[in-house]
Amino acid sequence: MRDGTPTRERIERSAMRLFVAKGVSDTTIRDIAGSSGVAEGALYRHYRGKDELIHALFERHYLAFAQRLRTLAAEQPGVRAKITAMVEECARIFDGDPVLFQFLLLVQHHSMPRLTLVKGTPVEVVRQIIMQAMDNREIPRRDPDLATAFVFGLILQPATFMAYGRLPGPLLPLAQTLADACWRALAS
Repeated sequence: MRDGTPTRERIERSAMRLFVAKGVSDTTIRDIAGSSGVAEGALYRHYRGKDELIHALFERHYLAFAQRLRTLAAEQPGVRAKITAMVEECARIFDGDPVLFQFLLLVQHHSMPRLTLVKGTPVEVVRQIIMQAMDNREIPRRDPDLATAFVFGLILQPATFMAYGRLPGPLLPLAQTLADACWRALAS
């Protein structure tokens, strides 16, 4: 039996590129098949349709991103170091694989409601770190969801501006500035 992994990976990379370039609604299965060099029937052997492909890609990459953040945070002492490490990782991912980063941003509203592992998301990882910092009195107590939104807004808005050409990249040189802004938002 043949291993379909290389074909699946080619389909997935092509799909993400097309979703980012054309948008989800304007990308067809025919587009994805043509871009990845497979017949439509071969694509359907891997995924029942576009919606399943989107969700599978989102879930796998989003939860892997959460695990990377969790691992980085565990290696750092104190909330400020944890936040800095996580901001730097976000910047590395944005710079290293902008298509993946933009895909996750683009389809999050479509795919988040279908996620069954809510505790394993990047948002929940950051929220838990913030709650622990509040419990340890490293930062003032406040609504942990609002504090989490502060952090994600300070990271994702500059990344979004870069994705649309409003700010020049790369993002990594701005990571310390963004981490400092996150810290000020959390510590105030």
